[in-house]
Amino acid sequence: MSRPRLTRLTVVWLVLVAATLLSWYFGAGHGIGSSPTATALVLVIAFAKVRLIGLDFMELRAAPIWLRATFEGYCALVCGTLLALYFMA
Repeated sequence: MSRPRLTRLTVVWLVLVAATLLSWYFGAGHGIGSSPTATALVLVIAFAKVRLIGLDFMELRAAPIWLRATFEGYCALVCGTLLALYFMA
């Protein structure tokens, strides 16, 4: 019997599951507690997940460079804006 092959999408899916569990751990107050650091970590993890989903499941990794750059810039801009707004509040 042959072993199933570990594809890139399988690895990305496992990383997404691990990131979800990690953000739950921080968000539920198990790790750092209810601190601004925990909130910032959850936001960064969320946008890392958005980026992985866009690049691998929406196939933007093989898209034209302008489309991929627009997507990457969007992720960075929105994440940075949300973090700035959170810390300014």
